[in-house]
Amino acid sequence: MKLTTRSRYGTRLLLDIALHSENGPVPSKDSARREEISLKYLEKILKLLKEGGFIRGKRGPNGGNVLTMAPEDISIGAVAQALDGDEQILDCDGDVTTCPRAAVCLRRSIWDDANKAMYKMLDSYSLADLIKDARLCPMDRNE
Repeated sequence: MKLTTRSRYGTRLLLDIALHSENGPVPSKDSARREEISLKYLEKILKLLKEGGFIRGKRGPNGGNVLTMAPEDISIGAVAQALDGDEQILDCDGDVTTCPRAAVCLRRSIWDDANKAMYKMLDSYSLADLIKDARLCPMDRNE
């Protein structure tokens, strides 16, 4: 599994929405400013998060983004998978068209196990865990 900027920024974006939604939907431009992510790139991530069912948008003067489920129900592994797809540590996925040695490769099982372990670890954390950590963090996230 390769963690791209999409999954890192997407997780930051969900955390920002969770931390700043007490007064209603969180405007994209506010999240982009706080998280120092270009609005154009953030909008691409928002689209994927909406397709994944993590957030929904509200239009209008008081519009913005809201979570569609409780933070404890949003696993970081699910977010990474929604944003990065089924990325593997190696391009080898057992398909002999990818690697002619895939069917007999003894090392392949190690990479498969590593990939599964990474998802299992990420799935063990929820957005609620990040919220708790963010509230303990001395960095002011309320700008």
